[in-house]
Amino acid sequence: MAFYERIADLPLHIEGYHFELHQRKTSSGFLRKTTCITLSGNSVEGAGEDVTYDAEEHDAVQEQTPAFPLAGDYTIASFSEHLSTMDLFFGRSPDRPEFRNFRRWGFESAALDLALNQAGTTLARLLDRPFAPVRFVVSTRLGDPPAIRRIRDLQEANPDLEFKLDPVSDWTDDLIRDLAATEAVRIMDFKGLYEGTQVDQPPDPDLYKKIMETFPDAVLEDAAPTEEILPLLESEQHRLSWDYPIRGVADLKDRPFPPEWSNIKPSRFGTLQSLLETIEYCLDNDITMYGGGQFELDVGRRHIQGLASLFYPDGPNDVAPGAYNTPDIPTNPPRSPLQPADDIRGLDWRY
Repeated sequence: MAFYERIADLPLHIEGYHFELHQRKTSSGFLRKTTCITLSGNSVEGAGEDVTYDAEEHDAVQEQTPAFPLAGDYTIASFSEHLSTMDLFFGRSPDRPEFRNFRRWGFESAALDLALNQAGTTLARLLDRPFAPVRFVVSTRLGDPPAIRRIRDLQEANPDLEFKLDPVSDWTDDLIRDLAATEAVRIMDFKGLYEGTQVDQPPDPDLYKKIMETFPDAVLEDAAPTEEILPLLESEQHRLSWDYPIRGVADLKDRPFPPEWSNIKPSRFGTLQSLLETIEYCLDNDITMYGGGQFELDVGRRHIQGLASLFYPDGPNDVAPGAYNTPDIPTNPPRSPLQPADDIRGLDWRY
């Protein structure tokens, strides 16, 4: 039985809900806001996290306290269908279309968490897959101008730390050599498919060449498949990975090369069905997966760690504990791999 079919008929009873705003300064230099969505019913709760990047959208939820018609009896599948009929932005138009998926994931993950808690079970039991220790890497920016100092400070706090970095054209040859000397960079994210965001990095053939040559074993994420860049990617197909465009199976099939790697960010998929179908497709087609995060501040981080534990625990998962995303270097931070707890409940992940 397919993964989604195993949870689609899980009963769900909703009596009420509430929202809670979270905010924190990040290592990337911006104030992150998210909204935790808590659904309740039968004297238990289930939570999810809306990771929309526009802070104003979270403020609007607090100011307008939207009245969503959520109360009732559902299955996981019928609740998802119900969400499809609702305007989760209550008349507002989000700046980026993917924000609709981010908020949808907050509601869908909260519903699954509640349904699992009401049934007294876990996703691991329903899917007959064990929780396993989760290897993680840390994604961090290197400042302006870029420098290796933060990497060295993080390694001093945790000598075994591995990294996912976003190369930019401002990186000097010396910085690239110093990063390579750490032997700790596992993923290079070119962010070549972003447009109109603070992290845009236009396709730069010289940068691509330097990174490919200097980091021969690193996974190469979201390289821009432009006419000028494509010839550089031909010999690197075995380590090309995709993140930004992946919202379902169709997106994986639409890559310029048959994909061998994929970053799985649950919020990008929006629905549990699309997420689980894509994970199953990757498993069936030998596509190596690893988890990705969206600067979650609360339960959403534990959810993506739990999913990594079930499906891709050994990947270079960009799901590091939140302490690594703060501007300050953490003291005695958690080490990789993260260990599952004995009392995991619902969709939550405790370590």
